[in-house]
Parts: sequence; structure tokens; C-alpha cells
Amino acid sequence: MRNKAPHVGEPGAMGLATPTAIMVATGRGAAMGTLFRRGPALEALARVDTLVLDKTGTITQGKPTLTELQVFGIAEDRALAVVAAVERNSEHPIGGAIIAAAKERGLDIPEAQEAEAVPGYGIRALVEGIRVAAGSDRFLENLGIDIAAISGQVEKLAAQGGTPVLGAADGKLVVLFAVADPPKESSKAALSAMHALSLKTIMLTGDNRRTAESVARAMGIDRVVAEVLPNAKADEVKRLQEGGARVAFVGDGINDAPALAQADVGIAIGTGTDIAVEAGEVILMSGDLTGAANAVALARQTMKTIRLNFFWAYAYNVALIPLAAGLFYPLTGWLLNPMIAAAAMSVSSLFVVTNSLRLRRFEPQASLPA
Repeated sequence: MRNKAPHVGEPGAMGLATPTAIMVATGRGAAMGTLFRRGPALEALARVDTLVLDKTGTITQGKPTLTELQVFGIAEDRALAVVAAVERNSEHPIGGAIIAAAKERGLDIPEAQEAEAVPGYGIRALVEGIRVAAGSDRFLENLGIDIAAISGQVEKLAAQGGTPVLGAADGKLVVLFAVADPPKESSKAALSAMHALSLKTIMLTGDNRRTAESVARAMGIDRVVAEVLPNAKADEVKRLQEGGARVAFVGDGINDAPALAQADVGIAIGTGTDIAVEAGEVILMSGDLTGAANAVALARQTMKTIRLNFFWAYAYNVALIPLAAGLFYPLTGWLLNPMIAAAAMSVSSLFVVTNSLRLRRFEPQASLPA
């Protein structure tokens, strides 16, 4: 019987250098509550230098509450009820805060008809024969409604970190709300950990600029891009990439999905919408921003481990393959016994696997609050 030709392949240690490190890293990430949906996400995340973050539900709790209610020529309950009627046709968390406040007062919320939402601005509808509009100050200004009398109050509420929401009935301003969405307890520590990793942090939000800047100052965020329309978030990410930035985007909402897909790495908050989770390559199962900093640190450590694995594998084989081939025999009489050669190859592979297993001891950069 004719002998089969021996299989010639890559040295074992080189073949193990990358997959073992990625396997251990993804396992360690899962233990920390971070899921990597594919291996290349680790490599891409290790190269990231800019972290772009959504505000609502990512930096903040995503559970806004009504903190201010001022009415102009109308009863409070009536103003709250008609605006809540309009907001029932909106999916924005701010609208949810107004509806919740109306329900807490036990108000009957009427039905709204002909609802028309303007993403990034507000919503309007017909409520019991009255044309009601609710949204940002720029939304009401675009509708031709005079808000000059309360512009100072709007500025003040925004500077305090609240989101002003104005309501109008039949073309006249009738109510001013302020809705507050406090930051998550861990957000500031997470952002500090990101800065420790030399990451530039940018908050990208459709919220009022003054409100966004107030939150950014409190959290220590480097830059704010506010009043961005939902469909323009991906364009902002692309603009950063065209400027040479390697971008990871962190978000949780439906509107964040295009930006998650556009970024070099999309990091989705696991407690967010299904669409955002599907668009993300890295999923933070805890819903906590600390996971983003930890994911970047783990990715960088993984790439260091892979480089060390390859250095060892190449150096080891470059040193021993000539000896195993007998190149030194004419000069020194050295030959490598086949059994010793097999054992030496195993030692190389064992080093690579052991070095990769060190990633199991990776410690998070930021921890969840106790």
C-alpha cells in the first residue's frame, strides 16, 4: 500500500495564537456581562479612539419624570390632560413622563386625532376640536407660536439639566413643562474610566443644547453634539470617521440603530430596544455604561496577548526549525531527536494557550456601584 504524503500545515502555536485568545476574552467578557457577537469586534474595539454616546437611556436612566409645570391662561389639569393626549401617540420617554404625571393625578386623558410626529422636534394632534402641539421651543417657533415671554425660563430650566417641553393650544402657548432624566449612578465613573483609556468622549443627542451641555459638564464629557435629528446620528458618526476618528457608538434606542451600524463598533445597551441590540456588535447585558469602558480595556488586552502569542510562536519556530531540519549538523553535529522535536512543539503550543488563559484574570476598569 502506498504511503500517504504527510500533511504540511502551519506550526501549532501560530494556529492557536488568535483563536485561543479570542475564545478566552469572549468568555471573560460574558462573565462581566459583555457579549461580543463576533471575534473581529474585539480587534476593531481595540483600535477605537473615540466613544460616541447617546444620552437618554445610555448616560441617563431613561426614566424621565415631570419636575416643573407652569400654565398660562388654562387650568393645570386641563393642560396636562390635553398634552398627555397628544403624547400618547409618541414613543419618546419624555412623552411617557407627561402621561405618567397625568395618570398620577387621576385625570381622564381624551383621545387625540390626526396625530403628526416630527422626529427630533415634537408632536401635534387634534384633541376635542383643539389643535394641540407639544415639543421643544424650536418646534413651537417653527409653528409660528410666540414664546418670547418664557424664553428666560426655558433657558433656566435647561441650564439646571431639565428638558423643557412647551405646549400650545390653537396657536397659543398654554403650558411649560420640565422633565428631568437623572444620570445613572455609574455613568460618571464609567466616563472617568474611558478617559483613563485615552478615549475621547462625545455625547450625541437630539435633546436641547443647554440641557445636554449641563449633563455633559456634570459627567465630564469632552464634547456635545446636541439637537441632532434621529436620522442624522449616523451622519454625525460618519463625519467623525471621515476626520480620521475610529469610532465606537453606544446607544439603546430605535433611533440609534443606524449610528450603531455606521460606527466601527456598535455597542448596544442590552436593556434597550430589540432593534438597537440587533444592530450592535457588542452587547452590554447589564445596561450599564461601565461595560463599554471594560469592553475597550478587554479588547486592548486581548490584542496585546495575541501579539505576544505570535511573537513567541514565530521566534520559537525560527529558532528551532533550522535545528530540526539538520542545518547545524555539518558544523556542530547537532541533530534533534524526533521525539524531542514533538515535545518542543507541544511546549510552544502550551505557552500560547497558557498566555491566552491569563485573560481570565482580567480585571474591569470600572465597577458597578454597590
